[in-house]
Amino acid sequence: MIIAGLVLAALATLLHVYIFVLEVFLWTAPQGRKTFGTTEEEAVVTKSLAFNQGFYNLFLAIVAAIGVIVSFASDNTAVGYALVFAGVGSMLGAALVLFLSAPDKRPASIKQGVFPLLSVIVLGIGVAIA
Repeated sequence: MIIAGLVLAALATLLHVYIFVLEVFLWTAPQGRKTFGTTEEEAVVTKSLAFNQGFYNLFLAIVAAIGVIVSFASDNTAVGYALVFAGVGSMLGAALVLFLSAPDKRPASIKQGVFPLLSVIVLGIGVAIA
């Protein structure tokens, strides 16, 4: 169970790195505008906000990734698990905020939150029964 939870955390990490790339490097490009449903004008006006948000997503991914690495590569699994829970828990919280605050963005919030949610559940069960 623990390995499955860590793999799910790694998948959440990869997704958030992808979101970082979209928000920081591709926000005004056709792919970024299509992904986020913005016009060219909206993308230009909100570029600095997206840039900041992209780094927020990257930092969450870094915390979760370090947690996964520490969990696998050291004897200090408690620290690794804590970092994973902090990273994916924050990702899940952000997805929940998006889900509740923007009904038109609910499909995106579900995509953003499914790996973190599953990671929290599966890793939590794995740690509890270990």
